[in-house]
Amino acid sequence: MLTDAPFWATLPASDIERAKRWYAEKLGLVPVKETKAWVTYRSGGSVFQLYPTSAAGAARHTLGGFVVEDLRSTVTQLRARGVAFEEYDFPGLKTVDGIAEIEGVELAAWFKDSEGNILAVSQFLVDATG
Repeated sequence: MLTDAPFWATLPASDIERAKRWYAEKLGLVPVKETKAWVTYRSGGSVFQLYPTSAAGAARHTLGGFVVEDLRSTVTQLRARGVAFEEYDFPGLKTVDGIAEIEGVELAAWFKDSEGNILAVSQFLVDATG
């Protein structure tokens, strides 16, 4: 039923103007549409929206992520723009200098946006689509 339906994420923002500046300055993203209810971005073939709410930053898990060809280069570029990467040390997941290798199939790094939302950037080492 939903096999061909596009899917996009919605991310909470307690201060939408601050979030728009952060996404522009840190990630280089520019809104493709703005209304009073949300701000829409396009990244590759994906769309995501920021919406104003006091619940921003409450999630303690990854809300979405970007897939890149070269994770290490991307992390270096984002750090140069002031993005700080999270360090994790859980059973089965440990970051080294902000980057984790997951079961030999993926490299991943996590960061928080201006609103406290956890986002990921990943590089798949094998075909992730099946």
